[in-house]
Order: sequence, then structure tokens, then C-alpha cells
Amino acid sequence: MPARFLEKAVFSEKAIRDFDSLALENFAFQYEKNPVYQAFCKALNRTPAHVRQLTDIPFIPISFFKNHKVTSFSGKAAHVFTSSGTIGSVPSRHYVFKMQLYERSFLNAFRMFYGGPKEYCVLALLPGYLERSGSSLVYMARRLMEESHHKLGGFFLNDLSGLKKNLQILEEKEDKVLLLGVSFALLDMAEQYPGALKNTIVMETGGMKGRRRELVREELHDILRNAFKVPAIHSEYGMTELFSQAYSKGEGLFECPPWMKVLIRDPNDPLSFSANPGSGGINMIDLANIYSCSFIATQDLGRLHAGGQFEVLGRFDHSDTRGCNLMVE
Repeated sequence: MPARFLEKAVFSEKAIRDFDSLALENFAFQYEKNPVYQAFCKALNRTPAHVRQLTDIPFIPISFFKNHKVTSFSGKAAHVFTSSGTIGSVPSRHYVFKMQLYERSFLNAFRMFYGGPKEYCVLALLPGYLERSGSSLVYMARRLMEESHHKLGGFFLNDLSGLKKNLQILEEKEDKVLLLGVSFALLDMAEQYPGALKNTIVMETGGMKGRRRELVREELHDILRNAFKVPAIHSEYGMTELFSQAYSKGEGLFECPPWMKVLIRDPNDPLSFSANPGSGGINMIDLANIYSCSFIATQDLGRLHAGGQFEVLGRFDHSDTRGCNLMVE
């Protein structure tokens, strides 16, 4: 299937009605157009002639984005997203052919789970991301702010007092608010400026980044929930290597948009899947990744639940600390 038809199909009813078929079409396209992915598939003897169902498709290790140019297009990239990583580590690079595709993915998913951005004042507390270039999370947050058109929205790098002031004004006006923050910064806010947020969704993106002691998700959410007097803490699961995001509205259970799907691989055999999986490695299918690779074996451990929801349990031993990582258990 030509790329333009894949682009059209990703966000259509076809993704809901026939996800597996669309994934196989994506695989065939990327096998043909992506030299790195093709070489990986050939090494595993998983060519289109051998791939008949979803679980036959090879998932490249996410580390390939650090050491290879994983692209399904030729020519110059319109943009390059880079991961935060840790000091001295090699960042991942996601070469973007069409920024419009990324925007369609995160805006469609946000509207699906939360409604239009115009319904919210978007406040972002993203130190570490905002201090560097190339963050896909910062790009997404900025576009949500632009779509919101709220004059009090914006980034608050280290200005917790300014953030508190805006939150108080918005609470008095009873405006709906989305507070998107990295975990350690939200904890700083909870300690220094606690207070009831009746009209605010508090959404953590994960990531202690060595700034604080790692907390299990339940402990982190309890602290934030008690400080801000909210019924639940929401979460975003995203990464540099993916165009799409999964969201949790509480209890650490994530839900994907229709063009995104999680498979759980056997932790002892990266090429095998269980029909009734317990915990294992998270393999992510993101059909919006048309021009890079849609099939990625992450370094996260997870568990799949009924209805396609999933939870993140931690990370594989010796894996790099990811800026957008979630709490370990």
C-alpha cells in the first residue's frame, strides 16, 4: 500500500475494524522502504513471505534509534526528535518526515480521551525537557497550548510560585485545567505549594531523572493526590521513538488510541508471545510511525489487561534510564 493510503487509513475506521491487516500493510511498506528494518528482518528470516499474522512481525529493539537512522523515507527529515537520556549516554533520534502526521496523532488521541484542547488551560511543568532542544513532549505540550488559546497557559520551568498563582486564578474562575508535569517537578510542587485543585487534571509523564529517589507509581500518586486533593492522578505513556501516546486516568492502567497496540513478549524469548500473557516486555505497535518503524520492542516491563489496557511494571535490568520512564515496582 502506498504511503499516502497508509496515512489516510491510520486514523480511519480501518484501524479499529481491521488493525491486524493495516499493521501487516505497514510492515510490508517499511520492510521495502526502511533499510535498517529490512536488514533486521532478514537476519531473523522474517521477510514478507514469512509474515502472515501480527505476531510474526519482528519488533526492533528500541536501542536501534540510538545507533541507526531508522527511516522509511529518503531525503532530508523535516524535524528530528531526540530523547533526554542521561549524562554521557547516546540519545535516541526519531527522524520525522511529516510533522503533520505527528500532530494529527497526538491531537486526535488527546481529543479522544480528554476532548478538545480549547476546553482547557494547559500548564506544563517540564524542567529537563524544556532546557534542551528536540523534545517531542515539549512540542506536544506547546501545540496543546496553542490549540487551547488560553492566556494563562504556558510553561513553568522552575517558577513554582508563578504556577501556583495561575492555578489559584484558574480555580477561582472555575476554568478546566490540564497540569502536565514530570514526576520530580510535580513532587516539588506538592511539597512547596499543596492545595486543593477542584477543576484540574494532574497528569504525570514519569521520570525522576536522578533528581529524586525512585518511587513506585502507587506511592507517587498517593503523595500527589493527597497534596492536590484530586480523585486520581492521570498519566501519559509516550517516548521519543513513538508518534502516539497512551493515557491513564487513574490506577496506572493505560489505554491506547485505535492505531496503537501493545503486545507482551516473553521476557526470556524476545521473539515469542503468550496467548494469555502475564508480565513481560512491552512491544508497541504505533501505526502512525509510518516513516520510521511501527514495531518497537521497548525496555519496559508490563502486563496486559482485558480490553487492551496495560500497566507498566518497571524496566529491564541494565536498560538506560529514560527521561519519560515510569515508576518501577
